[in-house]
Amino acid sequence: MADTMQFDLVSPERRLASAQVVSVQIPGTDGDMTAMPDHAPTITTMRPGLLTVDGPNGQQQFVVTGGFAEITGKGVSVLAERALAREDMTQETMDEIMEEARTTYTKVKEAFENQEGPVDDAAKLLSDMVAMGEQIGLSAKT
Repeated sequence: MADTMQFDLVSPERRLASAQVVSVQIPGTDGDMTAMPDHAPTITTMRPGLLTVDGPNGQQQFVVTGGFAEITGKGVSVLAERALAREDMTQETMDEIMEEARTTYTKVKEAFENQEGPVDDAAKLLSDMVAMGEQIGLSAKT
């Protein structure tokens, strides 16, 4: 069997996973990346998306709304803003997450009316949330 590494996923509410895994696919802000044992040390921010973990017991997916991932040669630690197992994601939860993203976008747009940077960032977050919903087969009601 291939080498493994330690994987830990935590959100502010709880620890969602802690296991030895073969690889972790991360929805990085600058693009998707896969971490494997002996990976070069890296810290990346995450966009909303699916975090996919391949381990000795198969594949497991988690929905994340953002956060940070620290990758070392011996493991991956993910601190997610919000995370839940893919099978626990419901349309109701998707609606709640989308409403939070829309509220954030509206507040940022009002606060920074004449500044493109923060408004663009909030619009990108909203767009990423819609894409995440489509990827997992849930509607991002507009």
